[in-house]
Amino acid sequence: MLKQKTLKNSFSLSGKGLHTGLDLTVTFNPAPDNHGYKIQRTDLEGQPIIDAVADNVVDTTRGTVLAKGDAKVSTVEHAMAALYAFGIDNCLIQVDGPEFPILDGSAIQYVEQIKDAGIEEQAAVKDFYIIKSKIEIKDEATGSSIIVLPDDNFSINTLISYDSTILPSQFATLEDMADFPEEIAGSRTFVFVRDIEPLLKAGLIKGGDLDNAIVIYERQMPQESFDKLADVMGVPHMDARQLGYINHKPLVWSNEPARHKLLDIIGDLALIGRPIKGRIIATRPGHTINNKFARQMRKEIRLHEIQAPVYNCNQAPVMDINRIRELLPHRYPFLLVDKIIELGPNHIVGVKNITVNEPFFQGHFPQEPVMPGVLQVEAMAQVGGLLVLNSVEEPERYSTYFMKIDGVKFRQKVVPGDTLVFRLELLAPMRRGISTMKGYVFVGEKIVCEAEFMAQIIKNK
Repeated sequence: MLKQKTLKNSFSLSGKGLHTGLDLTVTFNPAPDNHGYKIQRTDLEGQPIIDAVADNVVDTTRGTVLAKGDAKVSTVEHAMAALYAFGIDNCLIQVDGPEFPILDGSAIQYVEQIKDAGIEEQAAVKDFYIIKSKIEIKDEATGSSIIVLPDDNFSINTLISYDSTILPSQFATLEDMADFPEEIAGSRTFVFVRDIEPLLKAGLIKGGDLDNAIVIYERQMPQESFDKLADVMGVPHMDARQLGYINHKPLVWSNEPARHKLLDIIGDLALIGRPIKGRIIATRPGHTINNKFARQMRKEIRLHEIQAPVYNCNQAPVMDINRIRELLPHRYPFLLVDKIIELGPNHIVGVKNITVNEPFFQGHFPQEPVMPGVLQVEAMAQVGGLLVLNSVEEPERYSTYFMKIDGVKFRQKVVPGDTLVFRLELLAPMRRGISTMKGYVFVGEKIVCEAEFMAQIIKNK
């Protein structure tokens, strides 16, 4: 199983803020297991910390703004995208002002610094949220939509579309997150000339210039007006008849704007709080719909906080019934595991098919067959026994005895026709032959039973 990651060393970046124009420094620090992303305003009294999650986003007008109480921080999306792309789960970010520096308008400097700082694997298991069915968010007014579909990995398809002759529509895709540094990170933010004046009047983009944004001039305006705007932007006067891209550095890719929108999506989805496995299809995305989608995903995760393992009945088991019989002493009618479909050093996934021919249904109950809860726990215990036996040499010479069972909960009844999928995970390394485990039993996507176990391995006489 993949483990959580953090930075090996701290690093800092300095520059001006896009909207405030302030000189800012942001520092990225290693953080412990299960810490997540947190942002600390070191310039404020008490140095408040904001959890970088979608629920704390308070504005998406021209970037993603997080807040907790009176503490706010904006323009976080490029940094979040870089952390997420490198699989970093835990990071404490300190900033000495109300926004992250815009740098060159892309995520490339964050990528370079992460590479230099190094990445460290941690003890905790990375907790992916696996997309198992289509989830969609739409904005009928803007035509924006984000759909996520089941997939083995995380990938994104992005389509942007504008009422513009220079940038009518573009498409970008990222199939493998390993390609982010080379294919996406260097794409810069962009703005239309027609939007600059309203943004300035709103007190925004005080730090914007041609070094940190691509400017798109697609609707001709009077030369006098164009000159005034150039003066405000601090750039030389240009021919108002010449439409196109205005920037110091040529486009890195012909579809650089679409790639940047894809970058923004990754940054905003990093605020879900858990990495996901699924294919994102985004049409006309922006920070507003990105955040709506991230919030919806957080709701989905809360509803299915413990996900059922993926069970493919066509896949060959890692332990069939013959191997299980070699390891476990149980026999009819008390052998309650049919196969093991997944086995790691710290976890195991097993399957039991429930048929009406189970002997316990004769008395429990003849008119309403229900699997006794105690046998659900026993079946879970047998799967756990296979996990601990797998950790010793010559497992056939050992037996597993359970010393304690705690926190047992039964959530719904198990009946003939159900397929039970068990997932058990070690809570701590095994010491002196004693191990502790947490187990869940699923039918479909629903948890039907859960418990914690303490077990001991004893050599047979």
